[in-house]
Amino acid sequence: MAESNSWRSHRESDGNRSIPNGDDARNVRETGVQTDAKVQGQGPRLSKANLFTLLSLWMELFPKREACQQENDAAGVSGLVVVHECRVLGLHCSSAQLHAGQVAVVKHGPRLKSCELYFSRKPCSTCLKMLINAGVSRISYWPGDAELSLLSESLHHGSSSALQEAVLDATAAERLKSNSRPHISVLLQPLDCTVLQFLDETSQNADFLGKIVADNPALDTGDIYRREFWNNSDNFLEKFFISDEERHKYVLNKMGLENFCMEPNFSNLRQHMRNLIRILASVASSVPALLEDYGFFMREPVGMGSPGLPQDVIRHCVIQARLLACRTEDPKVGVGAVIWAEGKQSQCDGTGQLYLVGCGYNAYPVGSQYAEYPQMDHKQEERQNRKYRYILHAEQNALTFRSAEIKAEDNTMMFVTKCPCDECVPLIGCAGIKQIYTTDLDSNKVKHDISYLRFNKLNGVQKFIWQQRSSIRNTSEQDALPTASVFCFISTKIIHIWHVNYCLLVPESLISMVKSIIFVVFSLQMVALNEKTRKAVLSAIKDRDLR
Repeated sequence: MAESNSWRSHRESDGNRSIPNGDDARNVRETGVQTDAKVQGQGPRLSKANLFTLLSLWMELFPKREACQQENDAAGVSGLVVVHECRVLGLHCSSAQLHAGQVAVVKHGPRLKSCELYFSRKPCSTCLKMLINAGVSRISYWPGDAELSLLSESLHHGSSSALQEAVLDATAAERLKSNSRPHISVLLQPLDCTVLQFLDETSQNADFLGKIVADNPALDTGDIYRREFWNNSDNFLEKFFISDEERHKYVLNKMGLENFCMEPNFSNLRQHMRNLIRILASVASSVPALLEDYGFFMREPVGMGSPGLPQDVIRHCVIQARLLACRTEDPKVGVGAVIWAEGKQSQCDGTGQLYLVGCGYNAYPVGSQYAEYPQMDHKQEERQNRKYRYILHAEQNALTFRSAEIKAEDNTMMFVTKCPCDECVPLIGCAGIKQIYTTDLDSNKVKHDISYLRFNKLNGVQKFIWQQRSSIRNTSEQDALPTASVFCFISTKIIHIWHVNYCLLVPESLISMVKSIIFVVFSLQMVALNEKTRKAVLSAIKDRDLR
């Protein structure tokens, strides 16, 4: 891709200029979700507007079991983040039946009042009128193609009526924008000059890549990361970036963004879009997809509990948590967590039966200002001046600021970017979380003022750990075979004793009945075993003709 290659060599400093847009700049003030960031000195972190924008782009890519093709129009899939008072209420994407904005109305209804909505595409007029009527305070969207595509090949080479419909919808959407109270605009905030490099480094040093290298010392983390990064970059640029400048200006004009078509605004806008796409590619590369042998698996599968999610859905949710970690107030140990639940019925959302429960990242208490609390780690000799007793963990914030209650009848899952520490493990167990997806790189370790000794002892929660699939298979098979041998040996001895002592005195029918009883007893014992062990036991029993 020519555009991709030019982007790789483009000077990053150009992307740090602000994007002039009077309508967008009104009432925009960057404050942290928890800490007021007006004081200079805080480490590199994403602004909340850029974080929510990236989450909306990522939600557009949510894996679907079936192709999402709108039934009544040519609308493309759109991602949406619903925010109220800096708290994420919902992560949505279009379904086959509903646009993303319609999903928000169905799911949240009157709770949309005073909410901010971040779309990966400019919403159509049908969605806009419903959202304006619901009383939202702001609608922000990515300055690429619209929800009703103005660039689709099917529109330019197919039905002229479809193209006319898309243009008419863009005109109606612009009229709704002009006459509405909510701010409807592009809200992209300038990136700090150090953010791109910092997020590249933190993504490359993420625990998921660290686990791969720990298992395979001969592998180079940098090589794995770069391969993932360039693959993601090409895919995301093709998906979210209009490479042809004239076509991009055409779309911006149709969406009422003529000011962006003039220089230097146009160049600044495109460079800023490239930079955000680069961040998304970098974060997504921290959980490799090209290594098919790695994923989130249980070490000791059990018969009870819900089955795990598909690996592509798990990875998508973990990368949501990784994006949240880009907003951390503890950049040395940035952690993100997201909680999803699986309901019993489909909610007409592009996420299927999954709905958001809560999300968070590690940060200082709400309302605190920078440097009010200690910032140092174990290098500070005086323990009372270390950060650990003051900072809130990602899991704690996800549970505290959840947007939905945890229901006992639903399968509630937590996705977290680092192994939960001993402070968070009891909260996870008592909150009703049924599954957790994470890495155990720090499990059973003590790191100065923070320990990870309780995670492996967490009962009642299925733990899906980032690891190599083959190692799980080999371990399970090795554990299963000795157990099967023990069961079969004991069974054989018992039946042998029965034959020697009683076969001449007891009818054959009674002997058969006793054999059946013994088999049932051992079958009940096997209920507590994992699936692979049960299969091995039954296979061994069959081989020894115990039936």
